[in-house]
Amino acid sequence: MGGFICTIGQGLQWFFITYFNFTEKTAGNPTSAILIIASVLLTGFGVYDHIAQWAGAGTAVPITGFANTIASAAIEHNTEGYVLGVGGNMFKLAGSVIAFGVFSAFVVAIVKITVMWLGGM
Repeated sequence: MGGFICTIGQGLQWFFITYFNFTEKTAGNPTSAILIIASVLLTGFGVYDHIAQWAGAGTAVPITGFANTIASAAIEHNTEGYVLGVGGNMFKLAGSVIAFGVFSAFVVAIVKITVMWLGGM
């Protein structure tokens, strides 16, 4: 299922390149946005959960799985209010992914700057 989701993403990317004159580099942003929006809408209508039960981990790997995780937590805690319920719990499951992603990006940037600095000496 993860491969099928990626195939849909590749089709969207091809669509943007062909019909909207995007380059391969710039077509990734609208492609990701559409996949995220579709995942959140399917989660809101309760369809994504049925797909995930049938497909298993294949739906958790692509960007759609990350969007589903955030949307599910927001929907689950909607009764507690928008600030403390949705805002406070939306990143409960996905918060560690964001935190480790930011930390990893910081480490990679430090390594890259150090390599560039040492290479320039």
